[in-house]
Amino acid sequence: MSSNSGFFEKVYKVASQIPEGRVTSYGAIAKYLGAAKSARMVGWAMNASKDRDEVPAHRVVNRNGVLTGKIHFGGTNAMQQLLEAEGVEVKDLKIVNFESIFWDPMKALFKEDK
Repeated sequence: MSSNSGFFEKVYKVASQIPEGRVTSYGAIAKYLGAAKSARMVGWAMNASKDRDEVPAHRVVNRNGVLTGKIHFGGTNAMQQLLEAEGVEVKDLKIVNFESIFWDPMKALFKEDK
């Protein structure tokens, strides 16, 4: 078992709570987990979650609302299509109203949920 597996499971627990039609960032999840400089590891976790239906990896974007994880959806527009199916507007691979639909786990979740 990888030494990252415990961290990945914590990431999945947070990501699974992102509401439909909302998005968060890799950094926001990392910060919530007390590992603010581990946004890249959150990205690795999202990439490794392909076979986990309970993890909505398409709802996790970079700090500017850009769909940087789209390459992990088979090189297609699947990430954008999944977001648009939830009512999220995307233009030029960026969330249009990012600030208004941003889901902040620091505000949405209790600390003891970690």
